[in-house]
Amino acid sequence: MCETGPPALVISPHLDDAVFSCGAWLAACPGCVVVTVLAGLPPATMAAPPWDAGAGFASARAAVLARREEDRSALAMLRATPLWLDFLDGQYGVPSAPAGLAQAVSEVVAAHPDVPVLAPAGVFHRDHLLVHAACAQAWAGSRERAWLFYEDAIHRRTPGQLQRQLMNWHAAGLAATPQTPLREPSHAARKARAVAAYASQLPLFGSAQLADLSAPERYWRWLAPDGAQPRLSRPRQHSAAR
Repeated sequence: MCETGPPALVISPHLDDAVFSCGAWLAACPGCVVVTVLAGLPPATMAAPPWDAGAGFASARAAVLARREEDRSALAMLRATPLWLDFLDGQYGVPSAPAGLAQAVSEVVAAHPDVPVLAPAGVFHRDHLLVHAACAQAWAGSRERAWLFYEDAIHRRTPGQLQRQLMNWHAAGLAATPQTPLREPSHAARKARAVAAYASQLPLFGSAQLADLSAPERYWRWLAPDGAQPRLSRPRQHSAAR
């Protein structure tokens, strides 16, 4: 984890995942850019789906607009800059084309050269799997870059799912090596304040999920032995519920 090194480009599926999963890293590395892939605005006439309704929103668009402001506030606390892409959250029922996601992520990565990239490991949730697959394609096209795949906070607690993903990587011909960042109490405290900015989302999680937000962050580095081309597979499908 950097204190004096370059900031990172952090790829986030939703408007909270980067802070939930990498908040301590962001606290230690001022100047990071956080790219939320599924931050697009749904139609103004779309009613709130169950998750957004549970958070108290009357419409899908109102939910995204409010969550963008939460994201802006949280990232400002960590001296990070938000970049919101126009793809829709899966709960809005309009599946994003994997090829379009992969192209958009690759373009963002190319536009931010010479900085490390942090990407979701893709544990369990449908949207996380889609964004992870897009990041995997971008990684394949820029393997000279420093990439780390972060464990998706909250979802990594789903029994067996992290282990399943590690097995998938191994089967694809990838050696996944754990990376342990430096941990400072001040980083954790700043992360906690930033997490609290996502006030609409936190009441929807259970106690075990909330506890995971203060657990140590974990990252994995991919290596393809002998420069081999990994056999990256398409994402599995799971529920869109958080």
